[in-house]
Amino acid sequence: MLRSTFSRLMAVFIVVILLCVGMLYAVFYITARDAQIDSKVDALKRQAYDIGYLAGSTQAQRMAFTLGNSYPLRELMAQKLQDVKQNYSAYCMLVDRSGETVAYFLSLLKERQELAASFDPQSIVSTLQTVLTGTEVVVRTNSSAGPMFTVAVPWFISGRVAGAVYIQTAAQTIQAAYAGIVARSAAAALATLSIAAILVYFYTRRFVQPLSQMAEAATSFSFGNFEQPVEVTGTTEMRELAVAFNSMSEKLKDTEQVRRDFIANVSHELRSPMTSIRGFLQGILDGTIEPQDQQHYLGIVVSETDRLIKLVSELLNLSRLESQDTAPNMRTFNINELIRLVMVTKHPQLEEKQLDVSFAFAEENCFVLADRDQIEQVLINLVDNAVKFTPPGGHITLSTARDAHTVYVRIRDTGPGILPEDIPHIFDRFYKADKAHVAGQGTGLGLAISKMIMDQHHQQLRAIAQESGALFELTLAPADGK
Repeated sequence: MLRSTFSRLMAVFIVVILLCVGMLYAVFYITARDAQIDSKVDALKRQAYDIGYLAGSTQAQRMAFTLGNSYPLRELMAQKLQDVKQNYSAYCMLVDRSGETVAYFLSLLKERQELAASFDPQSIVSTLQTVLTGTEVVVRTNSSAGPMFTVAVPWFISGRVAGAVYIQTAAQTIQAAYAGIVARSAAAALATLSIAAILVYFYTRRFVQPLSQMAEAATSFSFGNFEQPVEVTGTTEMRELAVAFNSMSEKLKDTEQVRRDFIANVSHELRSPMTSIRGFLQGILDGTIEPQDQQHYLGIVVSETDRLIKLVSELLNLSRLESQDTAPNMRTFNINELIRLVMVTKHPQLEEKQLDVSFAFAEENCFVLADRDQIEQVLINLVDNAVKFTPPGGHITLSTARDAHTVYVRIRDTGPGILPEDIPHIFDRFYKADKAHVAGQGTGLGLAISKMIMDQHHQQLRAIAQESGALFELTLAPADGK
């Protein structure tokens, strides 16, 4: 239960919405209740003051004065009591300073018994002295009929407090005034909660949809299918995550393709010399190859065996570099001297193809900080590449230059060069510009190994497009003070 991101987010959002709506409803309920109670109490006070005014006028004029000589004050009092009962479900009591019911008010209640009600004497006694000081009193008491609200105000004769007017009503009457508002508010809160829940449902569903797509794509990845992109949608973070996921998918697809190509290329590179070796040896064993020709074909077998040894050695070297078992052994050496030594080892190949070699060193000595053995391997691979592709009678130029932070080594030849579309792939394993894996044309790993060595040095190795010939440039860190 609640294991998915969607369900957990929904639960959190719903709980938060419930708390917010509940708190807002509670605040509104209390505010509405207090406002309605205050409003009803104020209305009852106004009615009480009106009754007190009529009582004071009646007493002062001995019930002889009539309003416009046509409407006795006694009838006005009865009508007011009737209005209070009908409009507020409340009953009135008029007492003098001693707490006794005023005589004429008592006679009026006897005539209109429907307006009479029994008041709790104890509540009158406990509040009368306060009211006689001119102070209004509002109390809530519990009677046999249930909770009651009692409002008491003073009434006056000639500016002097003559007694108190009591108006009493059941608490349920006042509660009924705001019960409708509370019910409507509860309905509004429920509707708000429902609408919010629906919006949260669709928002959460849309929010987690990219995650679901990524989960499905990741499952596809486990089966080797990298063709399922994730839609870039949602929040900024989700969009960035989707872009990163799709980028990872492309890289995994490329890596898988490289892996497959690598296996296919290794299989081809191993099978070709082994097929030749087996064919020649079988021919010698079964007599197909004449004895006078056997020496020649055994030489080919030795050559193919050397090629196999070189291929396996370079594969092991490549694996070691990828595993990063050992860090480069950084030390200071003269790169110009190393270049001369490498070219000396290539003298037989240069003589065989009658290639001219020139050096263009900006300084006689150029000291760098690097792994000497690994940089020597890079130089050998690049020079072998130049010798292999430069036609007889061609020219190879090796140069070094430096600035404040970098030493640049360049190897240029006058061979056929590299096509612009081949440059991005020139350092891939087994990549050959003509895409033909021909026996005796190298392993296709030299440039890949060289690039990996330079990457471990945090330096660059790149092929630079030329109108004619090939140009490779590698960078090295200069030795301090050299």
